[in-house]
Amino acid sequence: MHDDRTLVEARLKRVLDERIRPAVHPASVPLDVAVWNAPGEPVPVAEGLAATPAPIAVGDRWGAPWGTSWFTVTGTVPAEWAGRTVEAILDLGFDENMPGFQCEGLVYRPDGTPVKGLNPRNQWVRIGAPVTGGEEVLLHVEAASNPVILDYHPFIPTQLGDKETAGSEPQYRLARMDLAVFDETVWQLVLDLEVLGELMHELPADGPRRHDILRAVGRALDRVDLQDVNGSAAAARDELAGVLATPAEPSAHRISAVGHAHIDSAWLWPLRETVRKVARTTSNMTALLEDEPDFVFAMSQAQQFAWVKEHRPEVYAKVKKAVSEGRFVPAGGMWVESDTNMPGSEAMARQFVHGKRFFLDEFGIENDEAWLPDTFGFAAGLPQIIKAAGSKWLLTQKISWSQTNTFPHHTFLWEGIDGTRIFTHFPPVDTYNCSMKGSEIAHAAKNFKDKGAARHSLAPTGWGDGGGGTTREMVAKAARLRDLEGSATVTWETPTEFFAKAEAEYPAPPVWVGELYLELHRATLTSQARTKQGNRRSEHLLREAELWSSTAAVRTGSAYPYEQLDRIWKTVLLHQFHDILPGSSIAWVHREAEKTYAAVADELNGIIDEAQRALAGDPEAGGELVFNAAPHERHGVAAGGAAVPAEAGGARLAERDGGGFVLDNGLLRVEVDADGLIVSAYDIAAERETVAPGRAANLLQLHPDFPNMWDAWDVDAFYRNTVTDLTDADEVSPVDAGSSAAVRVVRSFGASKVTQVLTLTPGVKRLDIDTEVDWHETEKFLKASFPLDIHAERYASETQFGHFHRATHTNTSWEAAKFEACNHRFVHMEEPGWGVALVNDSTYGHDVTRTVRTADSGTTTTLRVSLLRAPRFPDPETDQGVHRFRHALVPGASIGDAVREGYRVNLPERRVPGDTAVAPLVTVDNDAVVVSAVKLADDGSGDVVVRVYESAGGRARARVVPGFTASGVATTDLLERPLADPRRHELRDSAVRLNLRPFELVTLRLTRGA
Repeated sequence: MHDDRTLVEARLKRVLDERIRPAVHPASVPLDVAVWNAPGEPVPVAEGLAATPAPIAVGDRWGAPWGTSWFTVTGTVPAEWAGRTVEAILDLGFDENMPGFQCEGLVYRPDGTPVKGLNPRNQWVRIGAPVTGGEEVLLHVEAASNPVILDYHPFIPTQLGDKETAGSEPQYRLARMDLAVFDETVWQLVLDLEVLGELMHELPADGPRRHDILRAVGRALDRVDLQDVNGSAAAARDELAGVLATPAEPSAHRISAVGHAHIDSAWLWPLRETVRKVARTTSNMTALLEDEPDFVFAMSQAQQFAWVKEHRPEVYAKVKKAVSEGRFVPAGGMWVESDTNMPGSEAMARQFVHGKRFFLDEFGIENDEAWLPDTFGFAAGLPQIIKAAGSKWLLTQKISWSQTNTFPHHTFLWEGIDGTRIFTHFPPVDTYNCSMKGSEIAHAAKNFKDKGAARHSLAPTGWGDGGGGTTREMVAKAARLRDLEGSATVTWETPTEFFAKAEAEYPAPPVWVGELYLELHRATLTSQARTKQGNRRSEHLLREAELWSSTAAVRTGSAYPYEQLDRIWKTVLLHQFHDILPGSSIAWVHREAEKTYAAVADELNGIIDEAQRALAGDPEAGGELVFNAAPHERHGVAAGGAAVPAEAGGARLAERDGGGFVLDNGLLRVEVDADGLIVSAYDIAAERETVAPGRAANLLQLHPDFPNMWDAWDVDAFYRNTVTDLTDADEVSPVDAGSSAAVRVVRSFGASKVTQVLTLTPGVKRLDIDTEVDWHETEKFLKASFPLDIHAERYASETQFGHFHRATHTNTSWEAAKFEACNHRFVHMEEPGWGVALVNDSTYGHDVTRTVRTADSGTTTTLRVSLLRAPRFPDPETDQGVHRFRHALVPGASIGDAVREGYRVNLPERRVPGDTAVAPLVTVDNDAVVVSAVKLADDGSGDVVVRVYESAGGRARARVVPGFTASGVATTDLLERPLADPRRHELRDSAVRLNLRPFELVTLRLTRGA
């Protein structure tokens, strides 16, 4: 029987490919085609429609990279087609294998109304069903000639990723422009045979169901007249009706299909092209919803809805109507599907604030789920943020890409650093572009790891990235799989319907504690350093802008820049998208991002300057104030206040025996040898050395960096096999730094140059390291190594609203796989009573290893920070040029010191002429309780919103004292809505008393009194 099966499968494939599928459109006539090529960037629709096109023929080349061509297609429906269904078949020159990664089109009627998108798997436009014959056809197609950047094997460096370097060579060849008869019976036969053929292939070889299908397919093929497929299709379908009607087993796995089109907000195309990808996709999906009553479509990313609203209001009207009917579902409740490893605490919170608020304002919808199918791993602080935003579920798929360890669950509770648990689902279909293939459905059922306890999973169904979304073929296949023996059952459902069912059937799922680490794409923590620096700088400038504008509004009555801050936040949040901030987009995206961040910085500095001038009093009085935006006092200036700083003494610089210099400020003594390396950092009070014996810190190390795949995304473990220590110094010299002691170290290597200034300032146990790299390497990885005399089994990395511990050892494959990990402002490790922190102003990637010394059996724990990479795909010039970083080594640091110094390096003091000290708007009497935001309420009421979190990982009591007359307080969610808090925080004796759990986040809304 095996041979019979093989023969039937081979026969089925050939008959489908060569006879039945071509018969779906059995008759056709050519359309007349003309084209107008828009100069430069895309033009408004009205301009494209009004342009005068020139004739073009099928087979002609068209489309310079990133260009826009407006095609006009005209024709007449033949009279003899009366009573039949007619479609236009418009093939712009698609590559069938790459939907979403090539040319795309949006079809318009003559009045400018969008009809639907054109994509490789979706080339048809319905003309009439039925037609009367003789109808005149006039359609316009706005076609984008986006170049094909991605070809998976190999990744070839290309200049096509930026319009400035892409050239003008036409990319595509017009393939087909026809009017054609559509035979629905043949189309249905194709889907019958596809579903049964795919199912048959997945069934047990000797099972009776497989043989039943085999025989039915054979009979159907016998009934097909190869010279008259259209006339015999109905008879062939009759032979299949019985096996298609056999219901599924009651125990069958149940799949909730959710229409989906994952659209990267930028990636291998610029932001402006995503605006058009979203318009094409939403046009497609609203049209499909009208045709298919059971279909449900979900779209995430409030930014993308906002783009449609702004740029395609006529499409947005259809979207709003479908949303009101419950069939077009705004999903996820975030501004974009952001990276979640690198965004700071407030930025991660604002992703939900702005996303959920948009959906509430526009549609009256509250999202219960976070929807992040493609994000590259998930920070351990995220569950608390999801809950604080009023949501309770999370969906992702990307963890299935992990290369070392297979995640043990598909449905589980994810517990974050504060103990918050979120009901989480990983679709076992292992794709967010499910197309309803039998292999996908079978894989979902077989792969589901929670069998026996649960039986529901979700399948995001549709082509993404401008590939057109869900197709009519997918919907038709899902209908056949709704209740079919041998298959999982498939039902179109909303994310909410799926999660409600999944949660109800699985009341005690397993728990996963800590980060959801993706064992892939680790290099995204380092690629495109300018983008990462722009993000970090913007996050902290926004903190300052909100703090000082709030203070000025309360103290002086200045206007609070609500609309300006709202717009800037949305810009920063957009650029945290999971292919922008991680550095995995084309050159065009990152070039624009750098300009955007510069404009954001200028605008925010203007807001800050205006607020501080309003607060500082008379600038001509001869005085100078220091504004401290950090959440801790420094140099006698209160957190969130301004005053004249206290003097801190001095630091000394002396020559070192054997060459180099010694820096000493009475708290820390640092020795820099003749090669410019830190060979000692001695904590004087603790009588403790920081640097491991016989080793040197701040050692720059260069590795080759050529991963097996995904150049900008990946760093593979074998990169560590080869390393060059950059020990040769061009210069090691003292620097005149006033009361501080400083040494300049200059090194050259390859075509690059590094200049570092090591500075010991008075009164603090901290060595600042300012690094400038003029980087011109290719496929290299630059790290800075700090071997520490520390014995610790774990270390702490800052994450959102707290920190997360990782192992320093590799006892298991899970620990070994974390050979590159993420931190925010600090990494900290300690033995009981003494620790070391390394803080930074803009780097995220790092690695930690430990070795046992043979001489004394002591442990050296080496922390290395990742500075720069030089991948060539998708941006062949990644990070070439000058970069500046700031780090600080803090010996003797507690975790509280790490938190404090991390904020310090990211929030430098600002000196402003004036004579009026500024009292903080809010004070907190416990340094472990950190203020992450002070702002005015978003609703314009004038209430002051204060967000705090416990930062040390322990219980904390604190008094939050308003620096203004407050008449009341409410504990709120992130959207500043009152919560029914069982502990109810009250305003007593002009203060709010808090009793916080480890890493607990609390948002207080203070009402200003008279």
